[in-house]
Amino acid sequence: MRILVLGGTVFLSHEIAAQAVARGHDVVCAARGSSGHAPDGARMVPWDRSEEPPGELTALEPDAVVDVARLPSYVRRAVHAFPDAHWSFVSTCNVYADEGTAGGTARSALKEPIDEDLDPASSPEAYGRMKVACERLVQRGARRAFIVRPGLIVGPHDTSGRFAYWPSHAAAAAADGGPLLVPGEPDDPVQAIDVRDLAAWILDAAEAGWTGAYDGNAAPITREAFLAALAEGVGADLDTRWVPTKRLVEAGVREWSGPGSLPLWIGEPGYEGFMARDVGASLTAGLAPRPLAETVRDTLDWLRDEPEAPVTGMSRAEELALLDRVAADEVS
Repeated sequence: MRILVLGGTVFLSHEIAAQAVARGHDVVCAARGSSGHAPDGARMVPWDRSEEPPGELTALEPDAVVDVARLPSYVRRAVHAFPDAHWSFVSTCNVYADEGTAGGTARSALKEPIDEDLDPASSPEAYGRMKVACERLVQRGARRAFIVRPGLIVGPHDTSGRFAYWPSHAAAAAADGGPLLVPGEPDDPVQAIDVRDLAAWILDAAEAGWTGAYDGNAAPITREAFLAALAEGVGADLDTRWVPTKRLVEAGVREWSGPGSLPLWIGEPGYEGFMARDVGASLTAGLAPRPLAETVRDTLDWLRDEPEAPVTGMSRAEELALLDRVAADEVS
């Protein structure tokens, strides 16, 4: 089977290409090549997707295409070039109109599409609406379409550094004997998917020719269960200090990602359902998430092997300083 991976050089698309090679497929990766390299065994064809595809690509006639693009023009151009292939398009849970209610499914209402190229970093709203437009282009232009809407994709080689914050800080807390700051309440939901499991499921879909739209997440767990998996993966008991969301907001802690932030936490109202989606249909359709402790352990191993691997969020020193301020406020 010939599989064309549009990308194939970074994180999810690289993992898809690598697993496809391991399964014995003829794998071609199409990308500019500025962010990385295709995995061993895959053929790389340079393509700047702001331009028309080169003849080397259009002559391929792939059986399946996997795309992770954010910009509608990129998707429109690619679907027009390969309409007869089975398409797996990686979208996002940001496409849903209601992100504040737990229990949403892949049948939930979507945001209004934006069928133009905007800066995806401008806002989650613009990002999600562009992804809706991309989904529609695939569904209307490809003969068969499998739409996958993940939330937080985690595991080794994650370039965002969001999930890596937690194994990194948990290991630091175990080593220095200090506390680990934990946001919110013990029953707050946390939801993610290991990149390796998501990639395997997308390839299963390509091989079987599945169609339809599904959320690409493991089932939600509580923050307390997340901490238990974190401790198991790190191999240490953790001295956890819970800080309520209201106190974190008052302290000006940045949400989700970026310097000084607390990853996997959103204090702003309206996102309570983002990590609490009902993925029963996806699990029935074969998505098989591994234990979270395994993802934690493998991510920590990767961080130790790659000292320059990205870890976003506040530093360990900033974390401890914030805990000191919180403790002082409680005493005063």
